[in-house]
Order: sequence, then structure tokens, then C-alpha cells
Amino acid sequence: MLSKFTKHLIITAKLKALHLLLIFFSSAALEVEVGGGRKVSDFSTVRMLYTIGIRGIFWRFELHRGGQKLLIPILLSRDLNPVLATGAFVVPTSIYFILKKFVFKPYYLKREKQKALENMERTATQVQEARKAAAKAQQLLENVANRKRNKQQETGGLVITKAIYGNHKALKKRDELRETNDELASQVLDVTLPLNFLVNDSGQLKLHDGVKKSGIMGFCDPCPGEPKQLHVEYTYHGESYEVAVDDYEELIIPQIAHRV
Repeated sequence: MLSKFTKHLIITAKLKALHLLLIFFSSAALEVEVGGGRKVSDFSTVRMLYTIGIRGIFWRFELHRGGQKLLIPILLSRDLNPVLATGAFVVPTSIYFILKKFVFKPYYLKREKQKALENMERTATQVQEARKAAAKAQQLLENVANRKRNKQQETGGLVITKAIYGNHKALKKRDELRETNDELASQVLDVTLPLNFLVNDSGQLKLHDGVKKSGIMGFCDPCPGEPKQLHVEYTYHGESYEVAVDDYEELIIPQIAHRV
């Protein structure tokens, strides 16, 4: 019964590289495999395994690509020579860590940096196009927005004096935004005009909860992937108010709690 039974104990740990310890034992054989591998692309993984057991000492190289696997076994010795067994383990291990430090790691860091630069360029192009679309939308809203603003000013109603939407970290440095700071300015968008357009005849403005503000006409997303806020400064009955809300948070103005 025991001769037909083989038990496999597999211990794996997946970090940036793959490390594998396999222990096989049965009545006929006892083998220990220690190996490591690395994912070289989205579809390919290479591994090297060191095997020692009753059948001898082996190296085994594996290439996994998609659903295919290429195996290259190398028999080093059929005898369990302690010196050879130690050398067969230490030498490739040392080579691996040297290659990892001086070849693999620099290569992957360079590749990741290149990908990041490509993503930044692609995102910058998308943001530029979105800003142009937002600017065109604001031009369409301009006449009505100015007419509403003037009417509210005449009656002492709700007037949006300044509204900025974008990176919440950049919004914390609003004083620098009022100066010439291209880096901060690229992270935010002036939305004073579209908010004045959205003020109703009763002198109120409401942006609903759960709706991303970059989807509002005249808005766009100036910093994809970054947490965003909307900061609004307004006057009502001649007094100054100020409020900031998160991207999906409800905004209802005027409110006495916003008074500066």
C-alpha cells in the first residue's frame, strides 16, 4: 500500500521572484528540490531547480510560457557526494544572487521606469485633450453664466467668486496657485464659470452625492488617479463663504456653516 503512495509537500513563497521548496518522499525515492524563478514577461516564467535524492544530484531548468513548459534536466552525479552536492547548490545560488543584484534588478527598475514615463506621457496627452474640451464647454456656458452672476449680484444672492477643482494636495497650497506655479496649476482646473451657470433662480447650488465632479459640463479630470476636491469661495448677501468637498461628496450652498 505504501509503495503506491506518494506524498507531496509543497511550500511556496511568491515575492518579486518565485522561490520554491519541494519535498517528495515515498517508499521508492526521497528527493528534495530547491529552486527559484522569475517572471520575465506577462506570459513567461523561468525557473531553476536543484534536486538531490536517491537517484542522484540534478539541475533542472524550466521555461513556462502560456500553457507550455520546456524542461532541461542535467544530471550532475548519481552518487551522493557531499562536496559535489554542496557545490552544486552553492554555485548556482551565488550566481543567481549576483545576477539578481547586478543584472535582473537594474533591468526591471529600468523597465518599470520606462513604463511609468510612457504612462505619464499618455496621461498628459489625455489631460490636455480633456482640458481643451472643458474650455470649449465653458465658452458655451459663458454668456448664461455671466448673466446669472450679474443677476445674483444685483439682488445680493449667491455669487461664486472662485472655484477650483483638482488635486487635494495642490488645493492646500492655494496661495501658491494665485502666483505663477505651473506644476501646481497643472493639477487643478478653474471651474468658477460652470458653477455660476449651475446656480438656480432661487440663488442656490446643489451638486448631488455620489456623482464624480469631473463629469459636470465645463469640468474635466486634471489629475487622473489622484484624490480630488472642489474648493469654492462665494458671497451671499454681501458676506464671504468658503467650503471644500471631496470628489463624490454632496455640495449644497449657501450654508451658514461655510461663513468665513
